[in-house]
Amino acid sequence: MHKLDGRPHRPAIGEEVLTDELRALGIRPGGVLVAHASLRSLGPVHGTSRAVVRALRAALGPQGTLVVPTFTPENSDTSLFYRRRIQGLTERQVAELRSTMPPYDRRRTPALSTGRLAEEVRTHPEALRSDHPQTSFAAVGPLSHRIVSGHSRGCHLGECSPLARLYEEGAQVLLLGVGFASCTAFHLAEYRMPEQPMQGYHCVIRVRGERTWWSYTDVALDDSDFAVLGASFERSGAPVATDRAGSADARVFGVRDAVDHAVTWMASHRRPGRRQG
Repeated sequence: MHKLDGRPHRPAIGEEVLTDELRALGIRPGGVLVAHASLRSLGPVHGTSRAVVRALRAALGPQGTLVVPTFTPENSDTSLFYRRRIQGLTERQVAELRSTMPPYDRRRTPALSTGRLAEEVRTHPEALRSDHPQTSFAAVGPLSHRIVSGHSRGCHLGECSPLARLYEEGAQVLLLGVGFASCTAFHLAEYRMPEQPMQGYHCVIRVRGERTWWSYTDVALDDSDFAVLGASFERSGAPVATDRAGSADARVFGVRDAVDHAVTWMASHRRPGRRQG
């Protein structure tokens, strides 16, 4: 055993060991799994990120489908990523930055903000990716098309997004080395609340081959309380499997359980008209 940042970490593990640990968490063979992972927290795996994808797919089996968020805030001037990026820049520097922001291309645009696992799935030869220029998902497996098709450009994470398809399919969520703050499924609950605050969004897309700025209005997404919401979900008695995989803490639970709990929780804990900070 070795230590990193004060926590014990194991030497590099093999793909088969990781597969067994993922199965022990209760990942259902033949099911649909949406994965959020910190590979740094997972620790070294022989074969690196490709081996992690293979282990996840092996745990799911040949009839299982692996899904990851492949978000792209880099092409939007209404994203938190952009607001942080322009801090301290002059007007000229901001204008130059905006002129070079790339339009979304579901086949080529990298998912830099969602980590190495997301990129590994996105670039898999069999992967399909949804069309939303900000909050796309990529999937590998028999239900990939069912999950990612029909993702409306005007709907980040609501009923016309892969999250709703994951809910319908009874998918599971894997949090691997990350906490409930990363649980994207909770966002679907925001769309199921009455009188949700709305927000304008602005990003670069390609229309008939031309780079174009596009504006739309959607729910004002807010993940600032997801960690607290997740703790409530875990205390609720809903089935949440917890264990270790590699060097990481891991959880597996159902999308439906998480979203249904979040709808009830938000109704009691969020103020009407609350907007993202």
